[in-house]
Order: sequence, then structure tokens, then C-alpha cells
Amino acid sequence: MPRRRRLSADAWPEGVGRILLDTTDSTNLEAARRAASCTEPTWILAGFQTGGRGRRARPWVSPRGNFHATLLMHPKGGPAQAALRSFIASLALGEALAQLTGTPEAIRLKWPNDVLLNGGKVSGILLESLGTQGGVDHLAVGIGVNLIAAPTPDQVEARAVTPVSVLAETGQRLAPETLLTALAAAFARLEAEFAAHGFAPIRERWLARAARLGERIVARTGTINHEGIFETIDATGALVLRTDAGTLTLPAADIHF
Repeated sequence: MPRRRRLSADAWPEGVGRILLDTTDSTNLEAARRAASCTEPTWILAGFQTGGRGRRARPWVSPRGNFHATLLMHPKGGPAQAALRSFIASLALGEALAQLTGTPEAIRLKWPNDVLLNGGKVSGILLESLGTQGGVDHLAVGIGVNLIAAPTPDQVEARAVTPVSVLAETGQRLAPETLLTALAAAFARLEAEFAAHGFAPIRERWLARAARLGERIVARTGTINHEGIFETIDATGALVLRTDAGTLTLPAADIHF
């Protein structure tokens, strides 16, 4: 069995807040309620969510013992820059899980913002923002991780990647607070890199862990399926797909393998 690494007690990043809740409706909604009062980047972790949500308002199963957290930020720049945090978040989570479980080879990143463990979906990430005059007043980076339990196949949409849990795949039971510390440290490190050097180094590191890169996938936009080779992501984070009809650049889509 892979060995877990222990984190030191001082691993929490400087200048980043932390709020631990027993129960809330949604950590993203909690972040929106606290946006005006939290001036520094702040992680909000809940033991249980009564109304967890995924992309497109899909329900997110949130049993106690799984990970439900949101990073509340007040980022500089516009919506396009804010959206790139989905890549930072998935990369940071992948690094944190690899560190804690000792299974880096099992971690892959599915465009645009899912984390896979042994090919199954172990996490989903949801970004929500509020802004005025072309800016972003606050950004909520919501992250759910199946630490001890995963949804059953009938609880997810058709053709979705099979959900898995860290416990079932690795035999390791991670405490949400332990994952939060590792994730917060990884995110802060990558965010500093993003601020100093832009998206390019984040993009390269993300691509090094990308699931099905160079392979044939299906990208669904609305009711249209585009099948082709996943070539790369561009400088904006958009998917670049090589199809029989030519190269497509897709800023948003649902991906199926």
C-alpha cells in the first residue's frame, strides 16, 4: 500500500484565512455571503452540505466524511483571468492528493476541471463569480472530493466518468482537514506562480497530467457532439480538438471518453 506523507503543523499558507463549519447549504453560497467581510483569500470547509451543487446546477452528493470546500478570492483582472483558476484548482488538488496518497501516477486531470483517480472521477470543481463593470468582485472556487464515498451510477448523468472514492481506490482514509491543508498550500504556491509568470507554466504542468491527451474524445456543446483528437489547451484554457473537418477550439464543452 502507498505510504502517506505527514504534513507539518505549520504547512498552512501565510495570509490565507480558514473557516471550518459543521453544516451549510453550500460552501459556494457561504462564500458569497461572506464575500464582503473576508478581505483575504479564505478557505471555507463544511463537514456536510444540504444543497451541494455541481456544474449546471446538478446536485452534488455531500455525505459527511467527504470533502466540501470553497476558496473565496478577490482576484485582479477580468472574468477570463478568473476562469483560469479552474486549472490552478484542479492542478493543486491533483498535487495534494498525489502527495497524501503517494499515488501520483494514478492522478489525471480531465478538461476543464475534474480530477480523476485510477480513471474514475474523484472530484469536481465549480467556479462562480460576481462582478461589475467588467471586473470580478469575488470568485468562489468550490471543490468537492469523494474521500470516503462516491455517488452510485444512477446518481450521475449518462456517459459520465464513473465516480470513485479515495478510500475505495487507495485504501486510505483522508480527513477533510488534512486534505484542506495540503490543498491550500498547493493552491497558494501555484497562485503565486500564476501572478509572477502568467498562465503558461500552469498550462504546461496541467497538460503533463491531462487525461486522454493525444487520444480521441467526444466534446459535447449543446446538442452537438464533436469527435476528434485532444491536441492541447490554448493560452486561454480552451480545448483544441482535431476533427476530420479541421481543428476546433472550444472554450466550453462536456467531455466524454
